[in-house]
Amino acid sequence: MKVADFDFFLPKGLIAKRPLNERAHSRLLVLHRNGKVEHKMFSDLLSYLDPGDMLLMNNTKVFPARLTGYKQTGGKLDILLVREKEDNMWEVLSRGRYTGSLKISEELQADLYDGKTARFTYSGNLRDIIWKYGNMPLPPYIKRTPDESDKERYQTIYAKEEGSIAAPTAGLHFTERLLREISLKGIVMRELTLQVGIGTFRPVRSKKVTEHSMDPEYFEIDNSIISEINKIKESGKKIFSVGTTSTRAIEGYFSGNCDVTSENGKLNGTTDIFIYPDYRFKVVDSLITNFHLPRSTPLLLTSAFCGWENLMKAYAEAISRRYRFFSYGDAMLIV
Repeated sequence: MKVADFDFFLPKGLIAKRPLNERAHSRLLVLHRNGKVEHKMFSDLLSYLDPGDMLLMNNTKVFPARLTGYKQTGGKLDILLVREKEDNMWEVLSRGRYTGSLKISEELQADLYDGKTARFTYSGNLRDIIWKYGNMPLPPYIKRTPDESDKERYQTIYAKEEGSIAAPTAGLHFTERLLREISLKGIVMRELTLQVGIGTFRPVRSKKVTEHSMDPEYFEIDNSIISEINKIKESGKKIFSVGTTSTRAIEGYFSGNCDVTSENGKLNGTTDIFIYPDYRFKVVDSLITNFHLPRSTPLLLTSAFCGWENLMKAYAEAISRRYRFFSYGDAMLIV
């Protein structure tokens, strides 16, 4: 398979730059695996869930990982915090290979090494300072400066476990009311955690799909969820996965494509699973997802789930009906 085969044209005007005022007012394209397409609202999701099904959600919380500082020469530099390597030392992404000091605020300074590592000095609590001075790491195709509202809207309403540098965007459409209605219908709602890192959104630069490799991402799953999933599958009910990150976490575990330990009733580990066409899904029966970038790993995963021809037919219809695309855009349900 060539990466170039997973390309499509999208008018720039369909890229959502901001979220809708109401989360559940997003549109929902329902794609059946026989190729049938329906056009609904996200609040209609409830009608596709049956009592006893499981809704599996990623409860990761995005932190404002984009910091702006000034070099000793006065030049401005943006850095993206990727992960904490040790106390006060972080892996970062930045333009160029700057080595030197960076003043972010009176409370926070950093020493950068080759533009890839930052050691912070600060007064107070580092996480609190990052929330005070950092911006949400909106994807680069959202061509605007993040504002304070993004700290709430580029976040699911059930976000708890801080550590992601990108949102599990399929979950952005849920509201407290919709989750309450889902629960009252008898659907089992469970949460896992996958901390979204650069592996999820790193571009596929290889020519062949099989030459691409994912960066490991940390996940946590309660042991009890594993046994519940097995019982639900045995009963003939369905597992609805909210997003590609939830899917990668649970499929990574069930496929054995992970490095994991079990303690205190939780499975903790990392997975670098790369799901692309020909992958046989072990757990997920239905997928809730957004519309993805061309040549991206989430697009390849979605293609593996429903077939490339079906997916492109649905995308073409979404484009013709002016659905909103990407992180702040509309949603798909694949059944």
